Amino acid sequence: MTGHHLITVEALFGRVRAIFENAGVRAESAEAVARTIVAGERDHCKSHGIYRIEGCLRVLAAGKVSPDAVPQLHDSGKAVIEVDAGGGFANPAFETGKAALADRARQSGLAALVIRDCLHFSALWHDVEALAEMGLASLSLCPSYAFVAPAGGKEPLLGTNPFAFGWPRPGDHPYVFDFATSVAARGEIELHRRAGTPIPEGWAVDEDGEPTTDPNAALNGAMLPFGGHKGSAISTMIELLAGAMLGEFMSREALDFMGGGNLLPRHGALIVAFDPQSFAARSGRDPLAEGEKLLTVFGAQGARLPSERRFKARQQSQTNGIALTDAEMDQLDRFEREGLAALID
Repeated sequence: MTGHHLITVEALFGRVRAIFENAGVRAESAEAVARTIVAGERDHCKSHGIYRIEGCLRVLAAGKVSPDAVPQLHDSGKAVIEVDAGGGFANPAFETGKAALADRARQSGLAALVIRDCLHFSALWHDVEALAEMGLASLSLCPSYAFVAPAGGKEPLLGTNPFAFGWPRPGDHPYVFDFATSVAARGEIELHRRAGTPIPEGWAVDEDGEPTTDPNAALNGAMLPFGGHKGSAISTMIELLAGAMLGEFMSREALDFMGGGNLLPRHGALIVAFDPQSFAARSGRDPLAEGEKLLTVFGAQGARLPSERRFKARQQSQTNGIALTDAEMDQLDRFEREGLAALID
């Protein structure tokens, strides 16, 4: 039977940070990447937790991400603020631009942060949750790799193209959702492949366009958008807003640039922040109080708000520690001990 080991959030952060620093990532970037990975593990988002360490190390080993890139903030004083990630990780780039984005949103009512040329591996709820804690509503979206067939098609064209939304709540966790526009995140299919278990029906088609529950066939075929033509349209919108509009790679270009989908993608990202108080100023109403009238009714009906399970998991992890399997602990040990040499083809 596989054993489980409890490790504190702080201890896991220290270990993950050390892995990236030892791999040559500059200290500030290693901290930002480690915070994001550990937050996923802490909140029981396994597909974006320590599972992502190996993928990040593989991109470093392939020379497809700059370990010492220093994000550069470009602020013209207008609504659009840019951070050039310089081919580095997206996480330190967001942290570089977050304060300027929040300040501009409060000044103007809304503002956008464009992140250019970044290596992106993380969930997007980190972005919108951070901004919600600053009293701002926000949207975060980005393309990925062309792994998803459009509704009615059978060949990959669109990315899994996630987007997230955050809304601040007084005295409570923010309202946050984050999901891929594919039926499932690609990482979820990869976890099924590793476990040797079938994926649910309706997630993907094989190379011939036939429905499949085989994760290997799915990874070699095409994933499907959620909600048929509706999800396909939303995914296309994300390609246009976070790819074409920014002058950054769309999902097919990202796939070509990285030479296939075996490595994590490089592209751009878009985060738009809104100041609710600015929008509601002339109404005489408190936008957060009005929002609570809606959000509190969910629980009264027995419904669950998005991220409630994640926030509950976070509390458990902070109180009791994070549970890792023997295999996960062994992998951490190996990456700490051997660094990039621990990667096995």
